[in-house]
This record gives sequence, C-alpha cells and structure tokens, in this order.
Amino acid sequence: MNGEKMNKKNYYILSEGILKRKENTIYFHNEKGKKPIPINKVYSIYAYGQITFSSQVMSLLSKNGIPIHFFNYYGFYSGSYYPRETLLSGDLLVKQASFYLNIPQRIELAKLFVEGSAKNILKVLKYYKIESNIENTLQELDKTTKITEILNIEGRIRAEYYTKFDEILPENFKMEGRSRQPPKNMINSLISFGNSMMYSTVLTELYNTQLNPTISYLHEPSERRFSLSLDLSEIFKPIFVDRLIFYLVNKKMITENDFNQELNCCLLNDKGRNKFIKEYNKRLEKTIKHKDLKKNVSYQRLIRLEAYKLKKHILSVKKYDPFVIWW
Repeated sequence: MNGEKMNKKNYYILSEGILKRKENTIYFHNEKGKKPIPINKVYSIYAYGQITFSSQVMSLLSKNGIPIHFFNYYGFYSGSYYPRETLLSGDLLVKQASFYLNIPQRIELAKLFVEGSAKNILKVLKYYKIESNIENTLQELDKTTKITEILNIEGRIRAEYYTKFDEILPENFKMEGRSRQPPKNMINSLISFGNSMMYSTVLTELYNTQLNPTISYLHEPSERRFSLSLDLSEIFKPIFVDRLIFYLVNKKMITENDFNQELNCCLLNDKGRNKFIKEYNKRLEKTIKHKDLKKNVSYQRLIRLEAYKLKKHILSVKKYDPFVIWW
C-alpha cells in the first residue's frame, strides 16, 4: 500500500478460470492463456467468476498468509479461504468471547459501532450540504438497554440516510427504497456490490490481527458469516463505499450502460464491475496524513488500525473510540 512502503497489493481475478501451482508460483489459466500471479507481492485475492484450484494452490496461499475471497454471479460475497491462523491468541479469544457474553460490555461496543457509523454518515451529508434528523435519532442510543433496540436505531438512521441519496445522485439513479438480493435498480446494485467488497476487505484486515472474526457485538454471531466484519464495516461504508458511488455516478464514470437490467433484478455488467473494482482499489491505496500517528497511512491501513483499537479495548488497554473521518 503506497505511502507505507507496503509492497503487497490486492489481486483481482475478473473471469472464470483455473489456478494452478508450479513449484512456488501460481498461474491463472483461462481462455486467453496463462498468467503468473506474483505471490510475494499479493496481499489478498478477490475472485469473481467460477474459479477452480487444487489443495497445492491452497497450501501455497496458506504458507504466504494470503486469503482469497469469492464472489458469486451477482458479484456478492459468497465465502473466503482463510489461511491457517498464525496469529492466534488464546487469551484474546477468551476475552473476546467474555465481552460478547457480558451484556453491558457487549451493549457498550454495539453502541460505539452505531455511533461511529452515524457520525460518518453525518459527515457525508454535511459534505453535500444536506440536513437530516439523524443526530436526534442518534441521541436515543443513550436510553437503550438491549441489542434489538440498538439495531432498531441503526436501521432508522440508515433508512433516513438512504432517502437522502436522491438529493446527491442524478434523476436516473433514484434509490426507490433499499433492495438487496437481488438489487432492483442501479443504485441498489452499486451499494450491494460495494458493501460486499468492504466486508471482505475488513475480513482481510481482521485476519492480520489476532481478533476472531466470528465473535461480534452489534450483529449476532452466526454459523455462516464473519460477523465482526459486519460490525467494523458499518463504520467505513458511508465514507468509503457511499462516497465512491457518488463520485463514480456524478462524474459519469459509471452510467446506465454499465448494468444488466433483468426482470426484478439489476446487476453491474463486466465493464461496470471492472470500473468499480479499479476505483475501489485506487481508493484503498490512497493515503492521508493521520492526525494521531503524524504520518501517511492508506485507507486500507485505517481499517487495520480500527481492528487494533478494538483489540486494545477488549484487552482493557484503551477504551475503543470509533473512527470518524476528520478531513
């Protein structure tokens, strides 16, 4: 990631194919031929389309600590191959679980995630000079004593926020309510696609800490998802995914030609998906001067730093203060 002298980058596979290993190199084979993947320079892999690979490939990815995230036909996250955890900490795992089981401690963290998300939403609306009632809704958090009540407030904040999208975006990108699987229009398709990418980006950063991604506080842990990724994603979605969507649409970098419209379903086509991924990755690598660290850090590094802050809170080193954009 530039600015931090981290040479490793995210690698995107955007077509169907086969991953094959030859000694210490992995090759991607498809109808266009074969292409080597520079494993020593890869941070994580995002695979779109049907990918076939062997246990030998998995072994080399694991040895190099490279997670691979898979996305389905719709471009939505479907799963990850997560290398063997080399950073395991039994002490942290026990404390992480005890924070979940201790209701007041869990509620405190859940409120902080919603507060961080809402404050970043307010920053986005302020940038576009849009007024809202979100600040008043956020104040209701103080009175909540249950996770369901916190989730209700979070849902109301996000619902009001989504109604403001029509004031930011052009007429042909109307929101018309949030629809997910499948998304029913262009803006919903972009939100779902971007949120899916953010979820897997956060998961990669959690892998590089000692936190267990299945133990969460705002979202209920479940068997088939890394729910701590959902918790931390809430903080970054408004300032990263949503701002990127507004930029791409308002600059006409993504247009109606970048979607496939089907019955009750609207999805980015290959051209649109490639544009989004390219700009998403550019933004991940973009650096800003960190106000506390006094040095340049990338957006991707900010996500890792957020995971470290959460870890310190769980270990009772320093109280968690959610990231709120300052520039």
